[in-house]
Amino acid sequence: QVQLVESGGGLVQAGGSLRLSCAASGRTFSSYAMGWFRQAPGKEREFVGVIMWSGGMPYYADSVKGRFTISRDNGKNTVYLQMNSLKPEDTAVYYCAADSRMVVSLWYTGNVGLWGQGTLVTVSS
Repeated sequence: QVQLVESGGGLVQAGGSLRLSCAASGRTFSSYAMGWFRQAPGKEREFVGVIMWSGGMPYYADSVKGRFTISRDNGKNTVYLQMNSLKPEDTAVYYCAADSRMVVSLWYTGNVGLWGQGTLVTVSS
């Protein structure tokens, strides 16, 4: 079983950058797909991006493509979300997620097995 703890959220001005981290406990971290979702106030949770256990090319939502980058360090049991060129509409609670199934389509529908508690990102205009 993998447990997830996010960190790195906070307040940033529009155009700025922030890096979120998600530390996973559990010895099978490297065999999980890891990714991020977000939920803005009054809106449904949406997919942000995912990276498979073996690394490779991550998958991103169109809304963040070119601005956000997901990476993982299996040696540190950590996945990162580097967010650049932030916009006020990026304001949301960001959730780390994990799933042992290497099926990208599950992430687009939010049908993944493990979730962190979330970290708030606020982008001021």
